[in-house]
Amino acid sequence: MSQAISSASRFASVGRKILIGIGILIAALILGGQMGLLTGKRPVGLGVQDGKLKPAPSSPNCVSSQATTEYHQIAPLTYTGDGQAAFAKLKGIVSGMQTAVVIDSKPGYLYAEYTSKLLGFVDDVEFYLDEKAGVIHVRSASRLGHKDFGVNRGRIEAVRAAFGA
Repeated sequence: MSQAISSASRFASVGRKILIGIGILIAALILGGQMGLLTGKRPVGLGVQDGKLKPAPSSPNCVSSQATTEYHQIAPLTYTGDGQAAFAKLKGIVSGMQTAVVIDSKPGYLYAEYTSKLLGFVDDVEFYLDEKAGVIHVRSASRLGHKDFGVNRGRIEAVRAAFGA
């Protein structure tokens, strides 16, 4: 009987140590994020070239209205009427989002960085006004990590909802 109690006691001790280790790891990750260690570097090649935004990478952490692969595809924003007025409305929406900072704004092009609240991950989001097609193309990509768990798609859909309101 004392052998069973001893085994149970050792098992509980190991379990506590594992939980403490996981807690320390999570705290270090959060601290690193708050210190800006998880921001990544601003990518090169952003902007519009020949009517196209930067292509989506092969990893599943980006959505683009100009993507050719099914996972990455997302519909562009649509508008009626004046494209410049629609783009100005979009800029107001993006500028008003808590986690967004507009980095570059030119006629027909907008680039913003979105930073996650807890860990400080930065995503790069671009919008391109294509007045000939009557749409605003979108691209949202994570800087770090392989998968985004739908964050980029959700962000663009939130922008779309506000844009349509």
